[in-house]
Amino acid sequence: MEGQDSQILAKAGHRLRQARLARGLNLHQLARLTGISAPALSLIETGKRDPRLTTLGKIAAALRLPLADLLESPADEARVKQPPSPKDDGYDLGDYR
Repeated sequence: MEGQDSQILAKAGHRLRQARLARGLNLHQLARLTGISAPALSLIETGKRDPRLTTLGKIAAALRLPLADLLESPADEARVKQPPSPKDDGYDLGDYR
């Protein structure tokens, strides 16, 4: 599971960095806008730090984009909105009763 966690953090960090650069901001400018230190932002962007949801919310607000844009790519969003395929049997929650 840790490998999957690392990939999630790396992808979200990459999206964050791309959004920051697209807005012409450096790490220090984003730090001033969010109240999050530049070194902490750098660790998030490189996938070495697992940010809290509230931290991502501050970053998204500063970048003026929906929080979901940091968490998923447009392709991911389309997949989430698709209904399950007929062959999908759903979730097995038998162990959680």
